[in-house]
Amino acid sequence: MNDSEPKRKTFEEILDENGYLVYTNVGYSMMPLLRQRRDLIEIRKKGPERCRKYDVVLYKRGDKYILHRILEVLPEGRYVIAGDHNTFLETDITDEHILGVMTKVIRAGKEITMDAKKYQAYVHMW
Repeated sequence: MNDSEPKRKTFEEILDENGYLVYTNVGYSMMPLLRQRRDLIEIRKKGPERCRKYDVVLYKRGDKYILHRILEVLPEGRYVIAGDHNTFLETDITDEHILGVMTKVIRAGKEITMDAKKYQAYVHMW
């Protein structure tokens, strides 16, 4: 990056300024729900409350942003998390890591909210 290029904002900065962000994912860990570079995702900034089982959360591990699903809510602010397409579990994610929660997917111009019957069926079949 040179001095004439504007500095890119981090997801944290966007969430702090707007309360939400919209972007497209990179990677296959949330297939078949999310298609790489094709679907748009809306993430709302996490509030003080605990996340719930089956929430899809944006969290940061080191310098990487990750979007995966909560499989279990544990005591002391910890979660068991995995991508829908992954076989390994992460057990050391805490509330402090989580930046936001996915509230909708936009596929081919159509919005899929997390309370839609189609999405709920997918979550329970998955």
